[in-house]
Amino acid sequence: MKKNMGSVDRIVRILIALVIGVLYFMEVIEGTLGIVLVVLAAIFLLTSFISFCPLYLPFGIKTCKSK
Repeated sequence: MKKNMGSVDRIVRILIALVIGVLYFMEVIEGTLGIVLVVLAAIFLLTSFISFCPLYLPFGIKTCKSK
């Protein structure tokens, strides 16, 4: 897997995941919506740590700097 996420993209995804996690554990969001958002947050964290987003491939998006 080639990296296709830049550092700004990774930081934004991590921040969004943290906000969702805090809102879920403070019970601001709950129920089915809460579960869906927590799963989305987990996906954001995973893709941020590996610097690869599979959804970017079909669209040809690449937010990392080219060498």
